[in-house]
Amino acid sequence: MPEPTKKDEMSNGEKESVAPDSSEAPMPTPEISLEVSPPPPEQPVETEGKDPQPIEVIKPEPVENGSKEPEPEAVVVGAKEQVESVNSEVKEEAPSPCSPPPPATVKEEAEPVVTEVNQPPEPVVTVVTPPPPPPPPPEPVVTEVTQPPEPVVTVVTPPPPPPPEPVVTVQVTPPPPPADKDDDGTTNTPSPPPPPEDANTVKKLSIELPNDSVHVSAMGRKDSVWSLGEGQAPEDLDKPVDTPPLSSLLIERPQGGSITVGGDISFVAKVEAQDLLRKPTIKWFKGKWMDLASKTGKHLQLKETFDRRTKIHTFEMHIIKAKDNYAGNYRCEVTYKDKFDSCSFDLEVKELEQSQSVDIRSAFKRSSEGHEDAGDLDFSGLLKHREPKQDETPEVDVWEILKSARPDQYEKIAFEYGITDLRGLLKRLKKTKKEEKKSEAFAKKLDPAYQVDKGGKIRLVVDLADPTVELKWYKNGQEIRPTPKFIFEQKGTQRILVINNCGLNDDAAYSVAAGEEKCTTELFVKELPVKITKEIEAVKTTVNERIELECEVSEEGAQVKWCKNGVEVPTGPRSRYRVKSEGLKHWLIIDDASKEDTGTFSLMASGGTSEAKVQVELKPLKIIQDLQDMTVLLGQPLKMHCEIFPGNVPGRWYRNGQLIQSNDRINILQRAKNHRLEIVNSTIHDAGDYTFVPEGYTQSLCAKVHIVDPPRVHLESLNFPDNTVTIVAGNKLRVEIPISGEPAPRVVWMKGERVILDSGHRVRAETFSDYTSLTIDIAEKEDTGNYKIVLQNEAGEAGASIKVKVVDIPDPPEVPLVTEVGGDWCSMTWEPPIYDGGSPILGYFIERKKKQSSRWMRLNFDLNKETTFEPKKMIEGVPYEVRVFAVNAIGVSKPSEPSKAFVPLAVTSEPTMLVVDDVTDTTVTMKWRPPETIGAAGLDGYLVEYCIEGSDDWRVTNKELTEKTKYTITGLPPEAKILVRVRAINAAGASTPRTLQHSILVKEVIEPPKIRIPRHLKQTYTRKVGEAVNLVIPFMGKPRPKVSWLKEGQTVDPTQVTIRNTDCDSIIFIRKAERKHSGKYDMKVEVENHVDTAIIDIQIVDLPGPPQCVKIDEVWGGNVALDWTPPKDNGNAAITGYTIQKADKKTMEWYTCIEHYHRTCITITELVVGNEYFFRIYSENMVGLSEGATQTKDSALIVKEGMQLKNPEYIDHDFKEPPKFTQPLINTFAIAGYNATLNCSVRANPRPKVIWMKNKIAIIDDPRYRMFSNQGVCTLEIRKPSPYDGGMYSCKAINDLGDALVECKLEVKGGFTFSELMQRGVPLHLIDKYMSETKVVEQPEK
Repeated sequence: MPEPTKKDEMSNGEKESVAPDSSEAPMPTPEISLEVSPPPPEQPVETEGKDPQPIEVIKPEPVENGSKEPEPEAVVVGAKEQVESVNSEVKEEAPSPCSPPPPATVKEEAEPVVTEVNQPPEPVVTVVTPPPPPPPPPEPVVTEVTQPPEPVVTVVTPPPPPPPEPVVTVQVTPPPPPADKDDDGTTNTPSPPPPPEDANTVKKLSIELPNDSVHVSAMGRKDSVWSLGEGQAPEDLDKPVDTPPLSSLLIERPQGGSITVGGDISFVAKVEAQDLLRKPTIKWFKGKWMDLASKTGKHLQLKETFDRRTKIHTFEMHIIKAKDNYAGNYRCEVTYKDKFDSCSFDLEVKELEQSQSVDIRSAFKRSSEGHEDAGDLDFSGLLKHREPKQDETPEVDVWEILKSARPDQYEKIAFEYGITDLRGLLKRLKKTKKEEKKSEAFAKKLDPAYQVDKGGKIRLVVDLADPTVELKWYKNGQEIRPTPKFIFEQKGTQRILVINNCGLNDDAAYSVAAGEEKCTTELFVKELPVKITKEIEAVKTTVNERIELECEVSEEGAQVKWCKNGVEVPTGPRSRYRVKSEGLKHWLIIDDASKEDTGTFSLMASGGTSEAKVQVELKPLKIIQDLQDMTVLLGQPLKMHCEIFPGNVPGRWYRNGQLIQSNDRINILQRAKNHRLEIVNSTIHDAGDYTFVPEGYTQSLCAKVHIVDPPRVHLESLNFPDNTVTIVAGNKLRVEIPISGEPAPRVVWMKGERVILDSGHRVRAETFSDYTSLTIDIAEKEDTGNYKIVLQNEAGEAGASIKVKVVDIPDPPEVPLVTEVGGDWCSMTWEPPIYDGGSPILGYFIERKKKQSSRWMRLNFDLNKETTFEPKKMIEGVPYEVRVFAVNAIGVSKPSEPSKAFVPLAVTSEPTMLVVDDVTDTTVTMKWRPPETIGAAGLDGYLVEYCIEGSDDWRVTNKELTEKTKYTITGLPPEAKILVRVRAINAAGASTPRTLQHSILVKEVIEPPKIRIPRHLKQTYTRKVGEAVNLVIPFMGKPRPKVSWLKEGQTVDPTQVTIRNTDCDSIIFIRKAERKHSGKYDMKVEVENHVDTAIIDIQIVDLPGPPQCVKIDEVWGGNVALDWTPPKDNGNAAITGYTIQKADKKTMEWYTCIEHYHRTCITITELVVGNEYFFRIYSENMVGLSEGATQTKDSALIVKEGMQLKNPEYIDHDFKEPPKFTQPLINTFAIAGYNATLNCSVRANPRPKVIWMKNKIAIIDDPRYRMFSNQGVCTLEIRKPSPYDGGMYSCKAINDLGDALVECKLEVKGGFTFSELMQRGVPLHLIDKYMSETKVVEQPEK
């Protein structure tokens, strides 16, 4: 683990700095302990282990890779005062064997790497103090040496001034590397330490590296476990980790151990909680940084306990079924507030040698990154124990294929050659592809990887640039010594390492060091598959015989595995199976075969599998006398006998699959071949299937034993009088009758000739071991009757009968009938039910509901003893249904079927306002209004009747109902007087008739014609050229008036204007209006000698023509005066304005100067001096601008200022004028009771006085009139006029210059005509008087 650091500066302000070698990868920071032994005062003497005193070493910041300049040297502070102070700290806190000693304070934890030392297990760092050099003293030199797996640092420090300081030796002791299946024999053999570099060395300081550092060669290899994890990225391994200072918290530390593969081991750490306020925090690590808390699962468990009596926390780590890759260094860290303690321990996992087939591809078919090992520690262990698959693919150098392939082909190659760890393979390939720095020691380095077959020979060759340099070979960081297996050869500058008889242990990382440089490679040993040359033969034998299975493989001493049914057979000393091998042959021997040895035996080798079936059978069993089926009466003895061969075979008796044991009642006997079973006083439970099974045989002897007893029915236990059961209908009946008999009798229930089954839905019979039952879920009246029970079995027959009586509710009554319906009531009747349920009917309940509803409402809470009822308080027009319930002493019957839906309805009220609409010589037309109250039944129509005055013979005029409120009675005799009445008809019937109060004289009445001009046609009707003209002018008159049209006194041309006349209106239509259609159209309506006329003024307007004669009157300064004359064609509408535009002569782009200008002269200002302008003018009327414009012939040149302009003299215009009406009054029709207005407009200066007159009499202070004048518009409002307000109205305007007068006719509609008076039933003499008075009033007005 990284040590805590302390930063100190040197006295001169410089800081110690060590530059790591750029060619090596950064290593984890080691833990360093320093021991100082003071030298004798006279001369330096080397000592060890005497009064160790820690000193403080200040290490510098590391520099970037590639820097070769020496940095300021490390300074070892060795003053006596410092030694004593440090020594006192050591005495206070002595380190335990597992805990690292008190750390030296190091400023930077980046490990120094410079060169390598011959002794890998114990690298030594020597600090040498040379004799004092001449002044000026040289700067301190720092040299760092790194030897895999641990660094070796040599620090040379110049001596201080005399007296000379003692020489201090710093010894760095690395931890033993983690146990590995390939390096077990080499990692635990340390070499002797090298001699000191200087004889003057007198002090020696040992610096022990931490046990949890990760071996360089082990990083990324298949035998390293948890090389990566979730806690820290690999690139962060060299970063310092801050931890609290160490303190003694652990009172018991976990100790290292050794186990075999598949074994369990526990590590225990204890912390005393005497002075702790809360539980300390503990963490378990593997290696330097892997936190095992996230790896717990079936192979790793962490446990914590606390003893309240001793106040000790116990922390345990259990490793279950360990694998070979679990070996390595572990660490336990305990933290409590500012206290910290840790302990490292090792785990060694021993494993038997197994031959494996390894090649360059299988080396990567594993996961060595450790990312997904939660709960299973490392997935690579699972892959190692997989059965080897026979690989028939030819030998291919995958390295060469990947080197020459494009990156996008890597996945395809990995899939083709079965490489699953493509990521790891690409990492190694990336390292091999890096351009190596030119080596100074090697002319040719080792290849990145080599491959050799198992048992083969491999030569690792390097070419040295300097043949005199010392060369060392390493395997997994351990130096290789010459042996018969490892042979060192030399040929010129080549140095060769020959490895003979390569095995799986030789699959490792190899490196060679030449001076300060080294190169590395990896050797992959491929194990050839062991093939089956002779298959196992099938064996068929009997029990107690010897079985010997033989198989032959292709390689001597090959590791094979024997399996039975896919499971490996045990071959221990207590096992029934023995395994033997001799040369290429392998045997599996079973001395005493048993039936359990039957199965499929297989031999599994790395190159294939051989299988064979082994069948072990028993000796045949011969049955001399078999068991016989027996039937025994209850209480009689039971004896069973059988005889088998061989006779010495014991057996067991079973009854219904249960083992039978001997007792006082049961005797089991065996004499040689005979086997007997005797039972005294048989019981019901002795019946069943008996089986005799000879021991060791699957064959058995079977027989059935029946214990019989005659059936009986026990009715006496029911206590029913006369065996009769009474039940109310609708309730559930269940009668249970005890029975007996063996075997269980067959029970049959019958009602009459019908058998009651146990599968019945409502009525069913059920039989049990000691009783039978009759169940009726819902009793009905049909269930009344006698029920018979019949019992039968092998011993006899018995029978009995019971009677069931069902008391029921009555049947529902018959469907009720609704005999009469009113507005909110009805009358109903019904018939009593046919079946009264055995009890007299007590009364009835009646319910009703709306047809569209599902909720019934009860109408009576006291029983209605009659069969009639009258429901009330119903809603008119809503359909209802009613139903009836019958009630007896048992209960209420089911409801009757609902009655037919009925609707409570009432007839409507009589029609209103019956009047005469028209009378001819043979017809009378009547009009009326609907009834005030119609009701929910609606209104189907009306029935019109009449009779001759003086008789009561009413005749129906319309055979079918009329929905209209107007009807014409035809076929009447002329000059007759009739009476008329009308009835309203709906579903409830006819209403009360509405009769005319007086008789009607059948004689046609003449009505003078009257034209009703629409309001918008009382003024000039204007339309644009091309638009359609469609005018409808209604009129009145009887009989049908004659209509004629004139235009300007001439007959209207039908090709130009279409006119259509009806009884009540006339339509004038022009499809596409033209200007020639403008004019005044005279309409004339005639009825006999009566005539009415009207004038329709139609104006068709078009776009105007352009103005005439546009000229430039004068130009001065930036102004131009224009003058023009109005257009010749105004488009049949007044000119409303002009639009003036200007254009520069250079561009001739037109711009609008002013729009809607009313005069014919204008001055255009703000013109640009120096420009020459043209002008054009458009004319405008109500339709729009003229299509063309008139342009000035000459242009106006705007000259510079300085020219004198003579202003013309103007004479003021005299705006005084006499009154003149610009809009006259128009004849108007008004409706009696509705306000009417008369409008006109006058122009005069000075303002005129306006006087309104009716019939030439001035209107003064009359509240029925209101007069307004605004901007020359004069208005007279007549409030709610009556027919007497009609007449001639005039408006007179007077000022000093004159006067003007306009007149119009106002006609107020709302008086009564002859026909209207007749319709109202006014006597004829009163009608004549009223008409004569009206004529007298109208004649003076005319």
